[in-house]
Amino acid sequence: MITTVTLNAAIDKTYYLPRFPLGHVSRVNNLYAEPGGKGINVARVVHQLGCPVVATGFLGGSNGDWIRKGLDRQGLRHDFVSVEGESRLCLNMIDEATGVSTEVLEPGPVISAKEMSRLADTVYRLACRSSVVCFSGSLPRGVPDDYYAQLITLAKAAGALAFLDTSGSALRHAVDAAPYFIKPNEDEMAQLTGQAREAGAPWAAEDTQLDTLHEKGIELISVTLGAKGSHSSYGGKRYTALSPQVQPVNTVGCGDAYTAGMAVATLRKQPLEACLAYAAAAGSANALTARAGYVDPQDVEQLLGQVVVREEPH
Repeated sequence: MITTVTLNAAIDKTYYLPRFPLGHVSRVNNLYAEPGGKGINVARVVHQLGCPVVATGFLGGSNGDWIRKGLDRQGLRHDFVSVEGESRLCLNMIDEATGVSTEVLEPGPVISAKEMSRLADTVYRLACRSSVVCFSGSLPRGVPDDYYAQLITLAKAAGALAFLDTSGSALRHAVDAAPYFIKPNEDEMAQLTGQAREAGAPWAAEDTQLDTLHEKGIELISVTLGAKGSHSSYGGKRYTALSPQVQPVNTVGCGDAYTAGMAVATLRKQPLEACLAYAAAAGSANALTARAGYVDPQDVEQLLGQVVVREEPH
């Protein structure tokens, strides 16, 4: 089983508008409202790819009730901790004329120490029954920067592999707990290691940053490069994965689908190169859908044959 953890869950609303000029009234052509937050997106894609999954995290207020009911409708198992306050709304406005996406993200509720303790107990309980636990997204208000590190330590103690996708100070603190897998982008890598890379420099020649993180005990690192794919490091080897070229409909959630694909392939005990290819295919499949955190399994299988994974000299 795979468990996903969403500390700052949301109702994700995606608006498709003919145009989205600032300072003017805009009318929506299409609207999608989904249970969201990065970990929930991961859980939904894992479910769509046919693997058992349960979602946990914090939920509060009427928005939290809406999220639970939405997960029930989608057939997603969940075990969230109820908190005071209201879970957030996250809005994504897509200008159909330009394809530009504009996001507006609410901060979410303030979490108490008691609520954090309850979630820690829940994560440990679920991790004892899981092979992989995915921690995804931002920290809500009230949660200390090292909270992911605490949860990762619990998941590892329960015998699960910890996957991490976050940013900023939460990421800097969490890497010290040595999750199995992280997927920073290039800017986040520079923040983690204090080593800025020259723009356009080939990763195979400039990836001593990865060695710094491996020394902390992190086994698998995928540096995501957007539409260009990813550069990964595992077992003393370096890999480049070139994603298929697709005409994107919506790029929000592609990173979550990548994480889900990696978790599913890892759960299925696929070799590393196959895991990288499956993750890239899942991420690209998300871009073909109008809603974040959705893939068509047939798209994933079709795109899988177009992913190029090569080992780089090191």
